[in-house]
Amino acid sequence: MHKKYVEISGRMISFTCAALVIFLTVAIVYFISVKGFSTFIVNGVSLKEFFLGTEWWPDRPIEQGGPKVGAAPFILGSLIVSLLAVFVSTPLSIIVAVFMTEIAPGWGQRIIQPAIELLAGIPSVVYGYIGLSVLVPLIRNQIGGNGFSILAGFLVLSVMILPTIISVSTDSLRALPGQWKEAAFALGSTRWQTIRLVLIPAARSGLITGIVLGLSRAFGEALAVQMVIGNTRRIPTSILDPIITLTSAITMDMGYTITGSLWNNSLWSMAMILLLMSFFFILIIRFASKRGVVH
Repeated sequence: MHKKYVEISGRMISFTCAALVIFLTVAIVYFISVKGFSTFIVNGVSLKEFFLGTEWWPDRPIEQGGPKVGAAPFILGSLIVSLLAVFVSTPLSIIVAVFMTEIAPGWGQRIIQPAIELLAGIPSVVYGYIGLSVLVPLIRNQIGGNGFSILAGFLVLSVMILPTIISVSTDSLRALPGQWKEAAFALGSTRWQTIRLVLIPAARSGLITGIVLGLSRAFGEALAVQMVIGNTRRIPTSILDPIITLTSAITMDMGYTITGSLWNNSLWSMAMILLLMSFFFILIIRFASKRGVVH
């Protein structure tokens, strides 16, 4: 009787915790969606004006032309900085993962693994402060511009997402059956041929998952990027131009807005875009996982 009571209690606690997580997720999605759609339903802003507009004057009086809430510079800024960061960090991450699992001796792995964990544990504000103190002056003095730029932003982000991609890629490579590597060696393949033609293609879904997780981390990062990109609300024409992202705009402006105003609702619409992008990244990960390891 006691065992049955314990089992029922355990099921109830597990069900309650699972239901709480589902409720919180639904509540957050509902809250952000209601706030985000208010820009278009309550304030009457068109989708074209919001997504394609380049002017951001949410508090401009009517006599001066009225408010404008074009979010194109913010969306474009987030995409540019995030994609460039992933483009830089992905090859380096996969190479490090392959080195850790297939090439490095035991002592090398014992050195590299703590270094990666240390990178993952550094707060984002520290990355931003290092970029502000070292990277921005370096770009200003050696390359040009004022230092606050797309270049500084995606370089900082590329370092920040390295641990995420490396960790997932390493786990994917280590999870492969050892017989595959032994079979490749038995057929006369060199170590490089085995890595390039057998192991990396076999771990492709795991590698894609790591890349997408890194992209998601880069897309949602706010503080570190905000400190080095200049936060200028315009479309950039060069990699040395300052830029602004969705997360930077939300963190900078939210404290100055009034709940229910056009400015406040527009920022919630940006948050809804970030939420939709997160859903999109999750779908990509699930699709890559369902494709399986062997093709």
